[in-house]
Amino acid sequence: MMTDDDKRLLRIAYEEAKAGFDEGGCPIGSVLARSGQVVAQGRNQRVQKGDPIAHGEMDALRKAGRQKSYRDTVLYTSLSPCMMCSGTIVQFGIPRVVIGDTQNFGGNEDFLRARGVEVVIADDPDCIALMERFIREKPELWSEDIAE
Repeated sequence: MMTDDDKRLLRIAYEEAKAGFDEGGCPIGSVLARSGQVVAQGRNQRVQKGDPIAHGEMDALRKAGRQKSYRDTVLYTSLSPCMMCSGTIVQFGIPRVVIGDTQNFGGNEDFLRARGVEVVIADDPDCIALMERFIREKPELWSEDIAE
């Protein structure tokens, strides 16, 4: 179930994704939040920084810096997290993930759930449409991003 905070914070993740798209990168944005407040936000920076690990979730977590605990946080992401990002969510003990789009990419939701993570799928039309546009306009970059 989506709360008002969830909707607001997922919108920030979408805006990060849109900024990444506008920069010529992969449109995936993420927000780490605690008690409804942004701890950090980021976007996929693989193209912009030439960094293969700079996915949206990783960028937000890197910007958050060291945290004593992640067990009271929520991670918002415009697109379903890949296995690297899903593993990091589990490793850090992030208990809840809100995903904007699982239609264009998905598959790790069950992995997260099996490890005790609450997964909320928003089916956000803006997140879905932005990724559809990116895949249509830059299929080679999309294939690179998902290692196909």
